[in-house]
Amino acid sequence: MPTITTKDGVEIFYKDWGTGQPIVFSHGWPLSADDWDAQMLFFLAHGYRVIAHDRRGHGRSSQTADGHDLDHYADDLAALTAHLDLKNAIHVGHSTGGGEVTRYLGRHGESRVAKAALISAVPPLMLKTAANPLGLPKAVFDDLQAQLAANRSQFYRNLPSGPFYGFNRPGVKSLESAIQNWWRQGMMGGAKAHYDGIVAFSQTDFTEDLKKITVPVLVMHSEDDQIVPYVASGPLTAKLLKNATLKTYKDFPHGMITTQAETVNAELLAFFKR
Repeated sequence: MPTITTKDGVEIFYKDWGTGQPIVFSHGWPLSADDWDAQMLFFLAHGYRVIAHDRRGHGRSSQTADGHDLDHYADDLAALTAHLDLKNAIHVGHSTGGGEVTRYLGRHGESRVAKAALISAVPPLMLKTAANPLGLPKAVFDDLQAQLAANRSQFYRNLPSGPFYGFNRPGVKSLESAIQNWWRQGMMGGAKAHYDGIVAFSQTDFTEDLKKITVPVLVMHSEDDQIVPYVASGPLTAKLLKNATLKTYKDFPHGMITTQAETVNAELLAFFKR
């Protein structure tokens, strides 16, 4: 399997298919590069080079005990782009992956980057604070950690069965294959990485990163996102960015890249071709 080794000795697995302008995909918690299957196949067929990696502690990458924070995530992504010597790349991040892309651009600059897209992404900040009153209380994230520690397998069955894909909404047909694939990806990764990752995605403030970004960014978020609430994310992110396009959806779920892949792919392609 293709991997790179980071400066702190972590092996990062990645996929690299095709030729053309590179698109780099950063996945959500607690999943893997496999969550981008629908996008990678679509953009490969449209003449792009598609690249996706498993975040440290996730998927096929090293199950290290340390470094499960956004600075390390961004540094790992920077190491991958340098190893592949990417130029004029487009970075796409979903959920926590959107935070990874944002911190990467804020921390490592835009010299290799043409555009970015943030889908159902965690910036600017998920946690409720005095300065971020629309965020979620810390108790919400403490409860997620408690459920993971008590029975990770059951927790990873429950989350996609309900709020992640919106299967708990009236009239929405549940897709057992999507639920099983989510569980499979989650259980491939390490419990420690996923436990720490909850703190990373919920408590990291991306405000200053967003202010530094000048490349065009497509921000896609649903008003019915049950994981990353719309009021504390998409619109606030778009306001902080210098060159943002905000696309809002009424009833898409957090995991729209899977359940609404056709729409998401078409929106991304149109944005990339501008």
